[in-house]
Amino acid sequence: MNTLIQKYNIPGPRYTSYPTVPYWDESNFDSAAYLQTVRRSFTESNAQEGISLYIHLPFCEVLCTFCACHKRITKKHSVEEPYVEAVLKEWAMYRKLLGDKPVIREIHLGGGTPTFFSSANLQRLLTGILDDAIVHEHHEFSFEGHPNNTRKEHLQALYDLGFRRVSYGVQDYDPMVQKAIHRIQPYENVLNATDAARAIGYTSVSHDLIFGLPFQSWAAMESTIKKTISLKPDRLAFYSYAHVPWIKGNGQRGFDENDLPSGEEKRALYENGKRLLEELGYVEIGMDHFSLPSDSLYQAMLEKSLHRNFMGYTSSSTQLMIGLGVSAISDTWYAFAQNEKVLEDYYARVESGALPLFRGHLLDQEDLIIRRHILNLMCQLQTSWADPAMQFPELPEVLERLEEMQSDGLIRIGADRIDITEAGRTFARNICMAFDLRMLRKQPNARIFSMTV
Repeated sequence: MNTLIQKYNIPGPRYTSYPTVPYWDESNFDSAAYLQTVRRSFTESNAQEGISLYIHLPFCEVLCTFCACHKRITKKHSVEEPYVEAVLKEWAMYRKLLGDKPVIREIHLGGGTPTFFSSANLQRLLTGILDDAIVHEHHEFSFEGHPNNTRKEHLQALYDLGFRRVSYGVQDYDPMVQKAIHRIQPYENVLNATDAARAIGYTSVSHDLIFGLPFQSWAAMESTIKKTISLKPDRLAFYSYAHVPWIKGNGQRGFDENDLPSGEEKRALYENGKRLLEELGYVEIGMDHFSLPSDSLYQAMLEKSLHRNFMGYTSSSTQLMIGLGVSAISDTWYAFAQNEKVLEDYYARVESGALPLFRGHLLDQEDLIIRRHILNLMCQLQTSWADPAMQFPELPEVLERLEEMQSDGLIRIGADRIDITEAGRTFARNICMAFDLRMLRKQPNARIFSMTV
């Protein structure tokens, strides 16, 4: 297994979308055409399954140097109300476009730090959206909470609005790691925030851990995992740290590259962590996610209803996801669109009465086919082209690229399908890369495994 890990230790996308953002054809993007896909997707799906909303809340009081999210660092809470007002104006534009009342199936508050906002302002934002919508009977509302500032008032206000899932960013409990990433967060704060959520009635509490951070060792990681398990979160995300200071600027220069674990050390952190999580009763769900068998994410995996989008893995699926707020991404199934990434530009566009679209991609027929294959592989660990509608001219080349993975026992290639084996689950990203025609055309020498092993 170690040899396979080394062989397939190739950087690749997380495939929360296809095409992935770096390979969008922005030259072909047209906002009017995007809005047509919003209306089309809404008409096709709202009555049956509802829609999802992702709301980006960008403010943080302190910069965490591991973070690659779009954020604005400030301690001035006077920024809250103007931002809430802008998001509600943006939503009003979408409501006018949609016409009929939307059925809200999913809401996720991401950031930034959603709990930077007061409970009163979160309530004002969400009631402004929900008062003119229908809440789906089986809705799933969730938010990202910072253990250092998530108060009972936050939890109660959101619970009263239908939220039942909260995700806490833990990252690592080791003091040396916390100092390096500028995220000083005692275990007691996580304990208190977790207990408070459960006491109020939240049915799913998730913790996020990151491997590959500066100064991380297996001894420290093992201690972090055991402390995490002592709180028995219903879900766990176990992410790889992406060191991209050339994209995110000096925010990720809080430590030297020499302080990061080597490639082999980082992979060992993941493999050892995965093994420990499974020994302690957690089940791997797709890529980077684990859950207890009692959680809805596990049930969705069993029922083959697992879905993946810009919010990660979800236990429910909607065709239309509208992103609100600075930098948020919308997904109509037929198109992607991202909002302005600079806060002042976002405000200016909204105040002018225009949707604050910054860039996007209109999916062609090939994109839609490849997208379905990648979703199947990421969520169901299999895909099929038995239906002629799932076939495409480059399929023989894709299968040729995958022959080595079949020889390594990671997949089984049949006459009209591919199945990922248990040994291949770890390498789902590599398998999907073989289908990624947009990436391969721009990087014709890209490989899904290393030639040096």
